[in-house]
Amino acid sequence: MYAKAFAPEYQGALTTLSVNSSLTDVLDRATEQLRTAEADGDQREVARAGLAVAEAHRRLGQVPQADAAWKASYRTARAAGDLGAMAWAVWSGGTLARQRGALPLARRLLALAADLGKRGDDVVARGYALAGLAETGRIQGDFQAAGRLHEQLLAEARKRGEARHTVWALEGIAQIHRNTGDFDRALALFEEAAAIARGADDRRGWAWAQRGIADIVSVRDGDADRALRILEQAERACRRMNLTSALAYNHKMRANVLFRARRYRQARRAYEETLAEFRAIDELRGQALCRLGLAKTLYRLGERDSARTATELLTLRAEFRRIGLYHAADMTDKALAELGTPAEGAP
Repeated sequence: MYAKAFAPEYQGALTTLSVNSSLTDVLDRATEQLRTAEADGDQREVARAGLAVAEAHRRLGQVPQADAAWKASYRTARAAGDLGAMAWAVWSGGTLARQRGALPLARRLLALAADLGKRGDDVVARGYALAGLAETGRIQGDFQAAGRLHEQLLAEARKRGEARHTVWALEGIAQIHRNTGDFDRALALFEEAAAIARGADDRRGWAWAQRGIADIVSVRDGDADRALRILEQAERACRRMNLTSALAYNHKMRANVLFRARRYRQARRAYEETLAEFRAIDELRGQALCRLGLAKTLYRLGERDSARTATELLTLRAEFRRIGLYHAADMTDKALAELGTPAEGAP
């Protein structure tokens, strides 16, 4: 049995904020509290409010502001000698780095956050940092190591009865099973995550789980209409909380579903619109994945010949490898194979 989900990144005077609070509301409240704490000279509260400011900016896709805010929070926490607050600030910075596609930097920052959390005896900060490392490894395609870490964190979260962290771990493990072809197991885990999130009133975790369910329904069952209905439900939750990045990934999944259903004209429009969303929030991984889907779609529509498509795919494969998205690079190799273009010797 899980208690109601909470947001441990909202600290100090901001603990009354809900995990489901609109991000614009979070930003307004946190900015106001930051100014109050600065006026009072309360450095610990300045660091805590700064963390919430950083996270609101990050989730809204406002990258420069998020980058400045987490660094300011870290400097203040360090000056106050607060290891726990330092850990949370660096966790935010590492998560932002992963969002921007700077995966080696994300690993370094998240590892530092985990160490700071351990030294500061902040179990939750350490857990969130390790979860970030697991997610980074999974995104890069290191499924074995990421799977072990996700399983460890799942056991810890279940033991503490922490719903939000349990949902994150379940979704990470589910995604690994999906990427390695075990769709039945992936679906069961996504559905468990959705049920726990719903029971704990974690709308953000529920929306991500719904995205995963829609993916499986599309790729395993070929039921595009049901998948699209599921994504529409998740989209409404993302919009209520102004989850800019999550909404963009929801739209990318919609494009994927349309592509699999051979609704190529609709898929092209969806990929183009979602690509613009990812560019607006400076999310390199999302941009590259949209470009991959768009290249395949334009080829299917006959609007781009095989030579131009192969050139675009080779460019994308090089970009995926540069970023460290090795699983995505493998996806590009499969697309090249469908064109009859060998991947060997590509940039």
